[in-house]
Amino acid sequence: MGKIYEKLTGRLREFISAQPVYFVATAPESGGHVNVSPKGYADTFAILDDHTVAYLDLDGSGVETIAHLRENGRITVMFCAFHGPPTIVRLYGTGRVVTQNDPDFAELLTRFGPHPGVRSIIVVDCDRISDSCGYAVPFMAFEEDRGLLDQWAERKDVRQKRAYRAKNNRESIDGLPGLSASETDPVTTHS
Repeated sequence: MGKIYEKLTGRLREFISAQPVYFVATAPESGGHVNVSPKGYADTFAILDDHTVAYLDLDGSGVETIAHLRENGRITVMFCAFHGPPTIVRLYGTGRVVTQNDPDFAELLTRFGPHPGVRSIIVVDCDRISDSCGYAVPFMAFEEDRGLLDQWAERKDVRQKRAYRAKNNRESIDGLPGLSASETDPVTTHS
């Protein structure tokens, strides 16, 4: 059944890289709403080393992950197989939000594919890496990525992106701080 790993092994790296979708879970310190976000675009996830991963945080209608990480850092990233052997991999750890204002943003950005709606990069230091069976996860076929999020971001100019982020990304649904005013300026280059 399940196993705990000391590091991201070659087999785990191959499994993670083959998944077209992953899920990110965070929660406020006490009370409030638990958040689970599906993430697509396989080129938005990168394994940085044996215990560290990162993903490209693209524009969205909410800012739960950023707000929760800034409050308490707790995060879980889950991958599950919808084809092949029934496997689930969970990466538990502490996350941090890297914005365009941070010195390591530009270097991290090079690890991902080109996307126009870059809001931040989430870096996760994994303190528990485990797998488990996915016996009840259904078989599903991947057809293609939806291009809608990238298309939406391409249609917005800098002013429109700034206004959207100011309206939708300054605080979480529970009122926790999200992006600051200086972080709502869109990144002017693609990832």
